[in-house]
Amino acid sequence: MKISAVLIVLTLLTGCKGVSQEKDMVKNEGQKQSKSFKVEKTETEWKAELTDAEFYVLRKAATENPFTSELLDNKKKGTYVCAGCGTPLFKSDTKFDSGTGWPSFYQEIEGNVGYDVDYKIGYKRTEEHCATCGGHLGHVFEDGPAPTGLRHCINGVALNFVED
Repeated sequence: MKISAVLIVLTLLTGCKGVSQEKDMVKNEGQKQSKSFKVEKTETEWKAELTDAEFYVLRKAATENPFTSELLDNKKKGTYVCAGCGTPLFKSDTKFDSGTGWPSFYQEIEGNVGYDVDYKIGYKRTEEHCATCGGHLGHVFEDGPAPTGLRHCINGVALNFVED
């Protein structure tokens, strides 16, 4: 009887998935795969071409402070392009005031924005990057307006605006 009880306990313990395993899974899923992009430069080349703030956000995946972007209240018609390589990312007619302090859009220009999973703050988020140069843009959330229901929450320093 004692042997049966010990075997049952051992079977249960070995069959259970531990919390430490979950953390390893999350850690591994959150690591970026090495990707190649059409525009690739060395860190020195990026530093020479970008401002300190642009470099920090685009190349080091930082987040600018909310309500600091000059593009936050921009109401002009045009296109928001990557500050690193000039790739068109968002049209002005998809921009909306999310109240978050960062420029927000409900739709990207298809094919010009790439996505990764990000666990940097302890839970899963969808990170956005320029599909041409890999520059970090921000994150996309599912709490935006119709027609997509998405909120592309973008660091303004990662963008330049080209007026129509």
